[in-house]
Amino acid sequence: MPLFWRIFLLNAVVLVTATALLLGPVTVSTPVLLTETAILTVGLAAMLIANALLLRIGLAPLQRLARAMNTTDLLRPGARPAVGGHGEVADLITTFNTMLDRLEAERATSAARALTAQESERHRIAQELHDEIGQTLTAVLLDLKRVAGQAPDPVREQLHQVQETTRASLDEIRRIARRLRPGVLEELGLTSALKSLATEFTGSSLSVRHHIAPDLPPLGDNAELVLYRVAQESLTNTARHADATRVDLTLEQTQDAVELHVRDNGRGIDGAAEGAGIRGMRERALLIGADLTLGPALEGGTEVRLTVPTRHRRQ
Repeated sequence: MPLFWRIFLLNAVVLVTATALLLGPVTVSTPVLLTETAILTVGLAAMLIANALLLRIGLAPLQRLARAMNTTDLLRPGARPAVGGHGEVADLITTFNTMLDRLEAERATSAARALTAQESERHRIAQELHDEIGQTLTAVLLDLKRVAGQAPDPVREQLHQVQETTRASLDEIRRIARRLRPGVLEELGLTSALKSLATEFTGSSLSVRHHIAPDLPPLGDNAELVLYRVAQESLTNTARHADATRVDLTLEQTQDAVELHVRDNGRGIDGAAEGAGIRGMRERALLIGADLTLGPALEGGTEVRLTVPTRHRRQ
């Protein structure tokens, strides 16, 4: 039955009952007696309560749908609101669930295209840094070495300082190129890439310990790249914002998934809004059907957990 007619009939029942009482044994004198006032008041209250209860029961599915609309996040796919009610209400909830399915599918497709384009652009920039700027700085180093060998002692010392500055810049460019294009991931695999990543972020103020289980199930290129990028972004956030001194990077196999944990002992997220880096991690997780959670660790700090179902290992 349409929602309009259900609400109309609910109110009609209440009004017909009230009219029947007035035409029946209930009478009103002039002036109104105290007992009649009490009877009318009780009757009115009963009608209002009955009308409120009937409307709440009829509109309860819409309230559940409104809560689902307010809490839905395409980056955190979850359970759909249960289809309840009758007629237009059930059709509305079904249509909303269908719309969510379509939006999540379209977002996953667009995210896949965007991430593929992003990786291609990173590869191109890394190649240009290595082939053009890297080779140019290498040539500058050779020229400086040649000139320093012919220069007088005071100038030679200054040229050596310029050499060290140029060499440091060349090392930084190579480090940036490695971050943009994880060549070790392509050449040596995920385990070696994560160990290299932990070594890269380990310094005087931050210690990164890695625990990578042996004999992990084979994962596809997309899954390995997502695991690597999530670990890289997590370590980058820790190094920049967490004021942490220790990070534990763990990759292990569970019964039906591979789980990546990155825990630090920093100051935590403190309810801060998620930035582009975390949103990027969530989009990457959706790309391979993985589950990403980010929150406070048990011993303080922040924990990032990425769960990749092994059914996606052939992607």
